[in-house]
Amino acid sequence: MANLDLEFRILEANQSFARRFGWSPVPGTDRNFCEFLHPSVQGKLRNELIRLADGQSPRFADHMVAVGARDSVFVGEVTGIAVRTGAGRVDRILVLVDPDESAGDPQIVSARRKLFSPMHARILEGVAAGESTVQLATKLFLSRGGVEYHVSSLLRKMKVTNRPALISKSYSMGVFAVGQWPPRVRSEFIAE
Repeated sequence: MANLDLEFRILEANQSFARRFGWSPVPGTDRNFCEFLHPSVQGKLRNELIRLADGQSPRFADHMVAVGARDSVFVGEVTGIAVRTGAGRVDRILVLVDPDESAGDPQIVSARRKLFSPMHARILEGVAAGESTVQLATKLFLSRGGVEYHVSSLLRKMKVTNRPALISKSYSMGVFAVGQWPPRVRSEFIAE
């Protein structure tokens, strides 16, 4: 459990929260709660927190993927509650985190790990959008064999056997932002 200000900075937290996220109350080092969320859910949960801070909603409960201490990734439930003053204005936000201990180690990659070259990212986006090998070759100025070479490389890298499994695993790892079309590989996963 943690108390957040209206800009989602952690004001205080209980020992369980602090231990799970490796957070300590050091003066002058404000940590935003959204920093602890995996990129795949960061935007959605930030919007929920904004609705609480603006007084549009009294509470929310949602699925969460978070990056804890030592970059460990875990799943669970998060509940946000708007705490109001006596005058009815939202003063702070209470966040309850309930990790799913039965989930085991999720197959999610921390955004700090660069998985793809820019070319691999563009090919992965094309495959996710349903483009054929010929369409990708034309779009990326490659031969059909060049596209197949890169697709095979991606299959090996992601340890899957076909294109649908490649895309499915990419979504499950948070490589693509949920709810975005056409699919785009998140910049955090692309090597410069």
